[in-house]
Amino acid sequence: MCLDDSNDYQIPTPIGGSLPVPRIYAEIEDERRHRKLKLAAAFRILARFGLTEGIAGHVTVRDSQYHDRYWVNQYAQHFSTIHPDDLMMCVDDDGAVHHGTGPVNAAAVAIHCGIHRVNHSAVAAVHTHTTYGRALAARGRLLEPINQEACLFYENHVVFRGDIVVLAADEGARIAETMGECKGAILLNHGLLTVGTSVDSAVYRFIAMERCAQVQLLAEAAGEMQPLSPEEARATRRHLASDYVAWLGFHGLYEQMLRASPDLQAYAQALPQ
Repeated sequence: MCLDDSNDYQIPTPIGGSLPVPRIYAEIEDERRHRKLKLAAAFRILARFGLTEGIAGHVTVRDSQYHDRYWVNQYAQHFSTIHPDDLMMCVDDDGAVHHGTGPVNAAAVAIHCGIHRVNHSAVAAVHTHTTYGRALAARGRLLEPINQEACLFYENHVVFRGDIVVLAADEGARIAETMGECKGAILLNHGLLTVGTSVDSAVYRFIAMERCAQVQLLAEAAGEMQPLSPEEARATRRHLASDYVAWLGFHGLYEQMLRASPDLQAYAQALPQ
């Protein structure tokens, strides 16, 4: 059973300074542009880490005004090339397109619209086909709490058995219902999926989950593992599993991407400071 995380976290306390905090925009359109900027940066970060596979994969974020509508990448555009202005595809709970004229991945609609519809706290959702995520998904096993990072997912993710090629309209809803309060899922024979209250937290969790899958597969191949006890895993999770800590983990990657991408930097500078 997944945790109810409402009061389960410990916020990190820095020494000698304060930590950054998420920016909140008063104007709906500014917040919309900000979310699309984060979404475009997230796609490029995923591409930089090699977390792409052909035309598969999608990340969605709720619209800042219409909470039953979601911005998503256009089908078959490589993650590394996505700019906020390319994120013109906006679909609702039923998959109807409200903005944009390009193609939308039918699997993105089947998975993400159902997840957002059922899980109202999921502002963003991430699913793409990664090497180690797919390898772990072929084993049908949860991540074990064998290190600090893996404890983020202890009692905080599920294994879900669904369709391999996801086109059924109710697939996303079934995933969300199986996940409950969990922040991640291993889709059997398919790959990984994460959610969060921001693009930042959902994407950082996805990167962390992929890395944890890699480490576990290496550890299993080497021999017998020594997982932490449930008490140790839960205590560690309290420090790592909040959306703020996930946002903080993404923040440095985002700042790095802005410095490396003059077009994204110019877009960011046009937002209210």
